[in-house]
Amino acid sequence: MTASPYNPPCGGLPPQTALMTGRAVFTEAYAVIPKGVMRDIVTSVLPFWEGTRAWMLSRPLSGFSETFAQYLMEVGQGGGSQAPEPDPEAEGVLFVVGGQPRLVLDGTTYDLKPGSYAFLPPGAAWSLRNDAAEPARFHWIRKAYARVPGIALPPAFVTHESEITPAAMPGTDGAWATTRFVAADDVRHDMHVNIVTLRPGASIPFEETHVMEHGLFMLQGKAVYRLNRDWVEVEAGDFLWLRAFCPQACYAGGPEPFRYLLFKDVNRHAPLAPARAAR
Repeated sequence: MTASPYNPPCGGLPPQTALMTGRAVFTEAYAVIPKGVMRDIVTSVLPFWEGTRAWMLSRPLSGFSETFAQYLMEVGQGGGSQAPEPDPEAEGVLFVVGGQPRLVLDGTTYDLKPGSYAFLPPGAAWSLRNDAAEPARFHWIRKAYARVPGIALPPAFVTHESEITPAAMPGTDGAWATTRFVAADDVRHDMHVNIVTLRPGASIPFEETHVMEHGLFMLQGKAVYRLNRDWVEVEAGDFLWLRAFCPQACYAGGPEPFRYLLFKDVNRHAPLAPARAAR
């Protein structure tokens, strides 16, 4: 089996002798889904996907995070889909964490591997299949694209995280860096899916409180997060789901870097439709 540094789920079920006490929590401002929750019994099957199961980590919920869905997909040998995306207005990102799936995107074939990243604009023609014996595992982040008159759709692309030089945050000497797959000021994109890396002992040294919603899947290492009024310990394989304006900060602990895959919605005005409807 191909080694992966990205902590795909192991599935299975804990033994009957295991304690039920865990770290999972759902609050008014955030949710924690620990890696131990990602078991066989909580998977979903999806229309037009064969030999595939998904851990649904987030979905739009009124009054909570409303912009995106995030799945952790597992495709067995011979599995995949010729019609994966049911919504013609959905954009997506695939980030591979295990195996070697084959992606066909707008007529071009890509052999993916752990660390591969694909951006799929609305209407992209794509399919995915796993011909290898090892299951293919990848994050699939979906969002309804927010069109803006006069701004073109962003193009599809496929890359690998090793091809991107992480950008250090100002004043950190590289202790806190972001692997950006699209330019921050490219307003064609209304979401960013990046990798954030903190060296051991580094921190996000203030409580970010902002309009962006977040999904954070922990790829490597461990850290302690400040979320709203709580301190929460996280490790590789865990998932955090944060609503808009949830205060957040963290510091990295342990002997290895702390890395996570980060979703956030960006580059659009705040929608005013609910306020208009209330008049």
